[in-house]
Amino acid sequence: MPDTDLANPVSSGPNSAEARDVRYHLHGYTDARRHAEIGPMVIERGEGIYVYDNSGNRFIEAMSGLWSVAVGFNEPRLVDAAANQMRKLPYYHTFTHKSHGPVIDLAEKLISIAPGGMSKAFFTNSGSEANDTAIKLVWYRSNALGKPEKKKLISRQRAYHGVTLASASLTGLPNNHRSFDLPIAGVFHTGCPHFYKDGLPGETEEQFATRRAEELDALIQAEGPDTIAAFWAEPLMGAGGVVVPPATYWEKIQAVLAKYDILLVADEVITGFGRTGNMFGCETYGIKPDIILLSKQISSSYLPLSALLANDRVLDPIIEETGRIGTLGHGFTAGGHPVAAAVGLENIAIIEERDLVGNARKAGAHLQAGLRALADHPLVGEVRGVGLIAAIELVTDKAARVALEKPGQLGALANVQLHGNGVICRVIGDAVAFCPPLIITEEQIDDLLARVKAALDAVAAEVL
Repeated sequence: MPDTDLANPVSSGPNSAEARDVRYHLHGYTDARRHAEIGPMVIERGEGIYVYDNSGNRFIEAMSGLWSVAVGFNEPRLVDAAANQMRKLPYYHTFTHKSHGPVIDLAEKLISIAPGGMSKAFFTNSGSEANDTAIKLVWYRSNALGKPEKKKLISRQRAYHGVTLASASLTGLPNNHRSFDLPIAGVFHTGCPHFYKDGLPGETEEQFATRRAEELDALIQAEGPDTIAAFWAEPLMGAGGVVVPPATYWEKIQAVLAKYDILLVADEVITGFGRTGNMFGCETYGIKPDIILLSKQISSSYLPLSALLANDRVLDPIIEETGRIGTLGHGFTAGGHPVAAAVGLENIAIIEERDLVGNARKAGAHLQAGLRALADHPLVGEVRGVGLIAAIELVTDKAARVALEKPGQLGALANVQLHGNGVICRVIGDAVAFCPPLIITEEQIDDLLARVKAALDAVAAEVL
């Protein structure tokens, strides 16, 4: 069983689901074909940092679901908050000058804890919707300022900002563009801040950061500074591989944006609410955004909820234009849903009362140290992360920083072994990402680390 015996995976042998999984990855089959044969993994219940499948196997959910379950998988206070609000007011909207208590209280709470002088909140249902809303408001603002040409947006390669039409265009991952006719016009991508992969021989982190800032400046100059409305970025990249910005990166990027009066949109969908060891990733990296986008840990994903926060620099022209038009023609039926808002409020209260941000720092330091202790393992090229988010870059040649012939093969092999050892993680190419619930203890981290090492040892025995 995966929660008791590291030597014996859930199932084994040449015809097991795990073995077929490896063969399909190695031979280039798609996930769709693989799942058609072996079927999906069915999760039935959760308990703390663990989830259980329909065969009774227990797994450490080392990805918090999808980077999102801060308080664990069976927090009764969130269940009670939802049930109580359902009894009182199960639904209402925020259209036509109407509102309700939970969404007002949540807006006030977010504004009170957010960095960067945010002054108002707008609620949506997912990170993708929050990003799309931000795009529309940025364009709306440019029109309000009498600058209809100022509409272009810059994101980064390997960024992740969502999968709706516009947010997927900001996303800088090829598989989110292929066959979707994306990105849309007017969206551009500058270089990813991954020093390990993209740094030049002999280049320091600061020199690399300077080069990335100069590349951004050159892109702005080439497109025309008066045509660029906003720069989009995660404080720390999540789905792109847990890419930690190099030293001085954010200082230099913000200087370029200030030079050309370009808005900074911080996508805190993954980093918000304690993940990096501060309440917001912007605090961790000294970022002063104009717009902050939030989701995932805002409600621990117990219910869909997301938010856009903006400062007066953004909002004043929008409010003036809305007064001229007579309405702001944007909103969602379930945006600011009272049950989701009530759960979000209770979730933030739990994070604060139990000092889960502090635990992300303390337990996170333990996780980072434990993963870095694997640096000498023959398959480990880089360990990166901060707080309770991390990744191991797998290689078969440390000097050349390369893995197996087909990208993703090595990561797939590790994923099979980790799954067999009772760990759910996220494989991104040949990087293995970890993002456990903020409630995880140091003892549970030690257990996770032992399972990770056992999985790496098994893969090394197979490929080296």
